[in-house]
Amino acid sequence: MDILIKSFNRPYYLDRCITSIYKNVSGQFKIKVLDDGTPVRYLDKIRKKHPNVEILLSDNYQKKGKAIEENLSSGKPINGFEIPTKFWYENVKKASEYVIVTEDDVWFTHPINIDNLQNQAQCFNINLIKLGWLGNESDKENLLINSISDNLESAKPKSLFYFPKKLMEAFFYNHYKFYTILYKLGKTDHYTQRKYWALNSILMGFFNKKYWLEIWEGMDGKVDEKRQLINASLFYRKNKNNPNFISRLKTEAMKTTFQSSATNSYHEYGFDFDVNRFNYLINEAWMKGEFDAMENFPKDFSLDYFKKFVSEKINFSEFEKWVTKFRNQYEEMGCNTN
Repeated sequence: MDILIKSFNRPYYLDRCITSIYKNVSGQFKIKVLDDGTPVRYLDKIRKKHPNVEILLSDNYQKKGKAIEENLSSGKPINGFEIPTKFWYENVKKASEYVIVTEDDVWFTHPINIDNLQNQAQCFNINLIKLGWLGNESDKENLLINSISDNLESAKPKSLFYFPKKLMEAFFYNHYKFYTILYKLGKTDHYTQRKYWALNSILMGFFNKKYWLEIWEGMDGKVDEKRQLINASLFYRKNKNNPNFISRLKTEAMKTTFQSSATNSYHEYGFDFDVNRFNYLINEAWMKGEFDAMENFPKDFSLDYFKKFVSEKINFSEFEKWVTKFRNQYEEMGCNTN
């Protein structure tokens, strides 16, 4: 079975992700890194440390590598909104029947056996097994949870609308003020659309690849989360009588970071902190063998550990404010960021 890791310019997290797979994942699997611009010398070290990992490069790899160089030399922003969705899509299309699709800043915290999960997915007709959910237990309020095995439970969404395509698009994009009308009628609230994430997992999903491909159809070079949820809703509408369509582990097995980002594009909070500069400093420390990719595992890297490598080169108090803002953004949604 294929485990696909989307990657861009954070080899210290990529190393952590891969190491955690070998530590916690058993069964027959192949790791493939889908990289979009990480400098060659960093990838060479990943290859040397993890020789069984296959690294595939996007069509924009050279362009993205040049963008990293220009950012370091002149401060020119890296366009974090230029996303290789076609590259991801084509590689999932060529992958095994069931796939785990994750990212470089995500890692496995508890043991799983993917042969066992694949057998259960086939037996119980599961299209998505959630391996992690950011510690957000409040989501259970919107799910019908039933045990289906010693390690899995079905997670059927409650009370969602499953309209035909045009109405689903109007619902998410508020075409013709459709969502506004439903809101005024008391049929929706500010949290209704968020509940549709019960149907998807960007970072921590064990998928029947047919379902993943349906979700990511039509992304056209950008991660349009509303389009993903529309696609997921339309596919689920045809399968909603299957109580096990979406399932999850009984024990969360993956975590991600809330103190780093691939670029500044998604987390510009107004602080005197450049995440590209930060990543470069940690990348270089990792490259020299000074930075331990498994420090504080299975939790995220400790801020004191980061401080040892960057405190004399960046305004560390601004970095701490940035991290606090990043964490608060997700904690307000019920996530556990520790």
